[in-house]
Amino acid sequence: MSKKSNILQQFRSFCYQNSISNIEVALEYFAVFGGMGWYVDTSVPLDELIEEKVLNNYRYIHGDITKITKSKDTYHKILSALALGDRREHSAFKKSRIDREEGEESIDYLIDEGLLKNDISIEKPLKEHEKVSAKLLFAEPFMRFWFALISPHYKKIKAGEYEEFMKRWSELKLEFTNHITQQLFFELIKKAHNENSDDPIIKIGSYWDTQLEIDLLAKTKSGKFIAGSCKFSKAKAKKSEFTKLKELCKLAEIEAKYYIIFSKNKFSIELKKVKSEKLYLFSLKNLGALLIDLTEKDILISKYKKY
Repeated sequence: MSKKSNILQQFRSFCYQNSISNIEVALEYFAVFGGMGWYVDTSVPLDELIEEKVLNNYRYIHGDITKITKSKDTYHKILSALALGDRREHSAFKKSRIDREEGEESIDYLIDEGLLKNDISIEKPLKEHEKVSAKLLFAEPFMRFWFALISPHYKKIKAGEYEEFMKRWSELKLEFTNHITQQLFFELIKKAHNENSDDPIIKIGSYWDTQLEIDLLAKTKSGKFIAGSCKFSKAKAKKSEFTKLKELCKLAEIEAKYYIIFSKNKFSIELKKVKSEKLYLFSLKNLGALLIDLTEKDILISKYKKY
């Protein structure tokens, strides 16, 4: 995809190109194949499609990717560490056993080549002296999938032995979908707010310091904050989720104008009762709004070969 395309543009392109309207199916397949411009048949089970399009074509896709990474071991180590870790720069360097200078040069290259994007805390930490590590996002979902699951198991995949990969994939599959869901949830909040307010959101992402993290933090043009929590467990989101979110904001000294809770699996009755003009509840079905009015104009031109 174009280096300038964002996750929402990629998602809309993917869904239009492959005629996907079911949001859960869209998220599951996009978390693996997103950003590549490939045609995907969602009537084929995801694991089978991965074997057909990725594992069986390992040598060719690997060749395409190494044209970007120049087969440099340092780049591959950092990318795999980011794909499987907490996305913090310093954690990736530590896990890869790479010093900061070489690591930062590598990150700069990978950003310039369009593989990674910076993810900066929306607000600075309270204590100016705190050294809060930057986080990084993969520009395209498929690249995270590749460096988290294909690259670390390349020897067996290359030999046509897929069992080790499949076992690891079964352990991580849900996290991949949840990660993409959260990114798209940010896009939904920005879209929903800006369509209904004359005080648009100008920054949206997360907040973190050395002590705590807030899943979603948005800042409007006038300086107001919107804070949010994302819950992906099988249990319904409870009132305690709202209490915890307010406490995190208090600790970070962020005065939120509005609060938002996203739950993959609905909400408890007690949480619904406290829903108000200051608290908004969003579920998975709300993400369907991101697929309204898809047209041919949503198709992005891909820079990758199709498999």
